[in-house]
Amino acid sequence: QVQLVESGGGLVQPGGSLRLSCQASGSIFRFYTVGWYRQSPGNQRELVATITGGGSINYADSVKDRFTISRDNYLNTVYLQMNNLKPEDTAVYYCYASLAREYWGQGTQVTVSS
Repeated sequence: QVQLVESGGGLVQPGGSLRLSCQASGSIFRFYTVGWYRQSPGNQRELVATITGGGSINYADSVKDRFTISRDNYLNTVYLQMNNLKPEDTAVYYCYASLAREYWGQGTQVTVSS
């Protein structure tokens, strides 16, 4: 069983930055594919970015060149650095981990508004 705890969400003005963190329990974190999804009202949950245990990264087209995903296997933590935020980035952001099955965090709200 893996537990994921997110932090770092909040309110930011357009053009601003936020850094999300997700700490995972468990001793084999380094083997997991981890990442971030988001869901805004009335929309389905969508991929933001993922990173495999081998370091391969995948981004949604909408966040390429603005968001950066990284992981620290010693701290069992995955990060999402979000720059040049736009109002359409407003959503609940969920941490994700996958190996033999999928795990989800509880979500953290990101609101981009002036």
